[in-house]
Amino acid sequence: MSTGAITTPPSTTPIAAGRPASTTAGLLVALVAAASFGFSGPFVKPLLESGWSPVAAVTVRALIGGVVLAPVALFALRGRLGPVWRARWRVLGMAVVGVAGTQVFYFAAVVRIPVGTAILVEYLAPLLLVGVAWVTTRRVPQAVVLVGSVIAFAGLLLVVAPSGGVALDPVGLALAGAAMVCCAAYFVLAARPSGELPPVALAASGLLVGSGLLGLLGLTGLVPFTTSAADVPLFDAVVPWWVPMLVVGVIATALAYATSITASSMLGSRLASFVGLLEVAAAALYAWLLLDEALTPLQLGGGLLIVVGIGFVRAERTREAEVVADAVPTATLGDATVTDGRGATMG
Repeated sequence: MSTGAITTPPSTTPIAAGRPASTTAGLLVALVAAASFGFSGPFVKPLLESGWSPVAAVTVRALIGGVVLAPVALFALRGRLGPVWRARWRVLGMAVVGVAGTQVFYFAAVVRIPVGTAILVEYLAPLLLVGVAWVTTRRVPQAVVLVGSVIAFAGLLLVVAPSGGVALDPVGLALAGAAMVCCAAYFVLAARPSGELPPVALAASGLLVGSGLLGLLGLTGLVPFTTSAADVPLFDAVVPWWVPMLVVGVIATALAYATSITASSMLGSRLASFVGLLEVAAAALYAWLLLDEALTPLQLGGGLLIVVGIGFVRAERTREAEVVADAVPTATLGDATVTDGRGATMG
């Protein structure tokens, strides 16, 4: 029976002692997100080869993803759209940088530079977040973060294996850099406190608004926007175009964005962005399993290095949680002291 409670002042309320468990759950959700995003490559490729332009494919996948998530978002919101309107600037930011910006800049980059190079530049986003935190806080990141960054970057380099000996277009590199900035901004937006807007609602509204923005961009004629109703070869069969598009829209978009935003809110932008590097490894694995594309020992080793790098970055959060947990004030009532995990003690 509870006999009383002592609550710590707000200024000293720490991270709950159970935070490592929350971090573990967040990592599992982030792994689902990375694995889901990786599905896009094998299923979008036949659409692009049949005549779909990249921006058109992204527009339709975002629309499908938003429509699929909409009922779930309305349920999470209990039918109230007020929270979406009050978070409209965050939703617009997610649509512009997380859905439209990243995709448009990336596809514009691959027209000018090799795909591997474009991916490598875009997925420098975790290192950009580390650097920005270093500059803005004027605090040198912990050694585990720096070591993890180097290891994860080395793994990414092995997985994507960008083409060498090719003169790189400065404009293409600049576009890939813009995709990197958008990718980093996406994780920052996703990791912000959700308040009254559930992660699934942010994902649904961001996808719907993003698809609208991409559609408008296509109508301007600034980027190629073509579709095709022709059947497409998928593995060992020929299927209607909407089959791979549904797979991409439901798994690689709806599920991927919902779990990614949820994981970012649990892990923070830095750790979530590092786990996001596994998307590249997952895409290479799916290409090997589904498209019979070669998977080299170096790529396998690169994927392992990314996991090791994530482990180093995660160690920072574990240490922080342990330090804060040790600092949780407790109060003794009689002979028993029980901490409720929020800085309060129950006797």
